[in-house]
Amino acid sequence: MKKNLKNKKILLIISGGIAAYKCLDLIRLLKKQHVEIKTVLTKSAKNFVTPLSVAALSKGKVYQDFFDAESESEFDHISLSRWADVILIAPATANIIAKFANGIADDLASTLVLASNKDTILVPAMNVRMWINSITKKNFNKLFSNGYLSVGPEIGEMACGEYGQGKMSDPKIILDYLNNFFNNKNILKSKNLSAIITAGPTREHLDPVRFITNKSSGLQGYEIAKSLDKIGINTTIISGPVKLDISNKIKKIDVVTGKEMLNAVKKNLPTDIFVGTAAVSDYTFNTFYNKKIKKDEKDEIKIILKKNADILEYVSNHNSMRPKLVIGFAAETSNLIKNGKNKLAKKHCDWIIANDISNENFGIDSVFNEVSIIDKNFNIEKIEYSKKSFIADKIADRIVKTFI
Repeated sequence: MKKNLKNKKILLIISGGIAAYKCLDLIRLLKKQHVEIKTVLTKSAKNFVTPLSVAALSKGKVYQDFFDAESESEFDHISLSRWADVILIAPATANIIAKFANGIADDLASTLVLASNKDTILVPAMNVRMWINSITKKNFNKLFSNGYLSVGPEIGEMACGEYGQGKMSDPKIILDYLNNFFNNKNILKSKNLSAIITAGPTREHLDPVRFITNKSSGLQGYEIAKSLDKIGINTTIISGPVKLDISNKIKKIDVVTGKEMLNAVKKNLPTDIFVGTAAVSDYTFNTFYNKKIKKDEKDEIKIILKKNADILEYVSNHNSMRPKLVIGFAAETSNLIKNGKNKLAKKHCDWIIANDISNENFGIDSVFNEVSIIDKNFNIEKIEYSKKSFIADKIADRIVKTFI
């Protein structure tokens, strides 16, 4: 068995489901791996496991009541969440998933999670009908799209006698998941990977007040930058003019024109990963007028456009400093896969992520998207309609796998 858990700090929240008894075996396995573990027991969890049994196995205090003065004096809900390397909720019942999804903070467990800045892993366990209920699915997907991770649930016979998906994963499966989770983080940390993300539109000015641009919110690029930063990749975002916030941990470079974006990319090479989500204007004006062009008696004005810098092509073919992984985006209104494959071959990048911008339900100006990842062997992975944050996590996960 892999041993990546030694001295890791895991905060285990046990909620009120019949599967809570499995957490006793999980605690025992974690302690054998020399994990530092702290436990939180919800009020309903005490109907299934006792604080005494949890304390005996974890060899530590069991936190229960948000208003327990003794607990608050030692670790309040903020410092306890900051202490952990990861937060594990097992079993994650339909009730506690609903709480997290809707920002309810009425006890110690829900307040901890809402206040946390750490990875949170759900271990769902509930009756099959509860699991497939559309409300539960909506709540779970909301959490998943906001960066929560998940182990299970499994298919099998329930405590109630019914059969289907909803069983809590076996403690050994959870242990294996945690080992792989920390192993991936350790590999990334040892590799000290870096990434450049381009995002947003560019503006090509004719005069001080007039410009041409591409329609782009920049949101997908910003979400990818956040996802890469979250998993420990040193991330730089080079952004066209958008009104989006980003963590101070992420280096941000603001640009306006395509030429400025190219120059910023050049200055920040070499890097391990390049993701070009920016909607760079294909053309710029042949002439820039320093003063505003005044309207005269003419009914029309002729302007000349010239081809703009092709940043993706430059990065893909820059042999001396080419990133190990070059990813481009293709925003298409028709023939999505065909055009995506053509762009992949023409630009010589490793992946093209194609998205349909003709659909009014997702894409530009939406928090939702639907994309197809096309690799250099023309294999295709489609990520169905989801929040851009979820899509970013899926892309980041796939990026990680190429370096492990």
